[in-house]
Amino acid sequence: MVVSLFAKSLMKTTMLKRKNLIEEKTRWWAVPGVLAALSLVSTPLSAETAEELAMEEYEAALQLEPDLENGRQLYEQCAVCHDPEGWGRRNGVYPQIAGQLPNVIIKQLADIRAGNRGNPMMYPFASGRILKDAQDIADVSAYVAQLPMTWDNGRGSRSRARRGEELYATYCADCHGEEGEGNNEDHVPAIQGQHYEYLVRQFDWIRIGRRMNADEDMVEQIRTFHSGDMYDVLSYTSYLEPPEEKLAPDGWYNPDFPRYSRDEDDQYRSRTLRLSVQEREKEKERKEN
Repeated sequence: MVVSLFAKSLMKTTMLKRKNLIEEKTRWWAVPGVLAALSLVSTPLSAETAEELAMEEYEAALQLEPDLENGRQLYEQCAVCHDPEGWGRRNGVYPQIAGQLPNVIIKQLADIRAGNRGNPMMYPFASGRILKDAQDIADVSAYVAQLPMTWDNGRGSRSRARRGEELYATYCADCHGEEGEGNNEDHVPAIQGQHYEYLVRQFDWIRIGRRMNADEDMVEQIRTFHSGDMYDVLSYTSYLEPPEEKLAPDGWYNPDFPRYSRDEDDQYRSRTLRLSVQEREKEKERKEN
């Protein structure tokens, strides 16, 4: 009898606690937005993949009329690494982005934002904290695309470049163009005037699958490249020069950033003061040796 009374008391206490817990949960879920927030934790935000999300934003940005003034203001954040001129560094730490095809820039920004291309250094600048929407992406991409390029990109071995010419014609020219001009409609990057060390790093990442948004056909095509092939073809690529109309005038600095501090003695910084033909030949010989 005593055991029976104790069991009933324990059962009553347990049921009371359960009732209170349910009521407590109900009160919290009644708070506006809390139920929705909790449901997002237990269910995916979207069934879409990162690639699909990136493509949606890419296509949305293509439909917009770019505002170059807003693009200029947004690019001020980018200039921290890429410099006001967008030329990057000859040692390849930062790529030359000036003169890149606008659709390519839009696509890469959309991929980074959606997680379809891993780039921890770029993500804070591409995220919604700076680029709020597709309009901002369209604006900054158009601004970068119209910046004149430098001819003074980092280059590979001239002797390797001679060996890489045939490889480029066989494996690269169909998509990237005979002069490395890319394809804006298909968002294939222009690679003319790009820094050699940057080309090597990206090529290797594509080959080993680290760059997630790489073209599948390219991944398959270069999977069997050995290091010698890679250095040969990218040395050749590094000597593909942009057309004259895309190059900056001698001594050009971006007038949109007059107060930006530039280190004239930085040996890695690209320049616009072009060498004479004789001086350029001497520089080629020095690089070969």
